[in-house]
Amino acid sequence: MSNPYDTQVGGNHYKDMKIQPSEFINENKLQFAEGNAIKYICRHGSKGQKQDLEKAKHYIDMIIERDYPSEKMPEKVFLPESDKDSMDDLSEGFEPFLSEGVKDDLNDEIFYPSGVSVGKEGFDE
Repeated sequence: MSNPYDTQVGGNHYKDMKIQPSEFINENKLQFAEGNAIKYICRHGSKGQKQDLEKAKHYIDMIIERDYPSEKMPEKVFLPESDKDSMDDLSEGFEPFLSEGVKDDLNDEIFYPSGVSVGKEGFDE
């Protein structure tokens, strides 16, 4: 059987490379998005130019979203008013995680590391 990397179907933009992107991707057992980013980066000068770099960037954004999802604001869980009074000072230290608009809205709420917050309403609402 001949080496499949000796043949390119549809163009010759990989022929002059010492290692074809597909061989590198397969030998390193990379996932789909990583492989496509590498492929587009390797061929941009001989095929798709800026569009190939935009495609590579798009796949890199997919990898970031998949592997490093952005921090999400904690969901609110409301406790009865009596519990709120005993926990008023627990919100200190979370300021770096809050935008300016959110900080102003926290007068009646406390956020905990677990993602729980305390508000006026209570569990039944």
